[in-house]
Amino acid sequence: MGFLITTIIFFLAGFVASCLALICCNRGPSTNLFHVTLVITATICCWMMWAIVYLAQMKPLINPILSGE
Repeated sequence: MGFLITTIIFFLAGFVASCLALICCNRGPSTNLFHVTLVITATICCWMMWAIVYLAQMKPLINPILSGE
């Protein structure tokens, strides 16, 4: 459930940031497209980094070695 909720939060944050980029940096159609593309790319990269770290904790590659004391 945590993965889905946080994915929705990232989607909403990307949507809000894209709208703010359009409102605050209105300098023409090609510049607006560039700004929105940068915001969407940054949002996807942040989500992918979070998702990789989150999923890596579920099935670690290295198992802990227990001491035999």
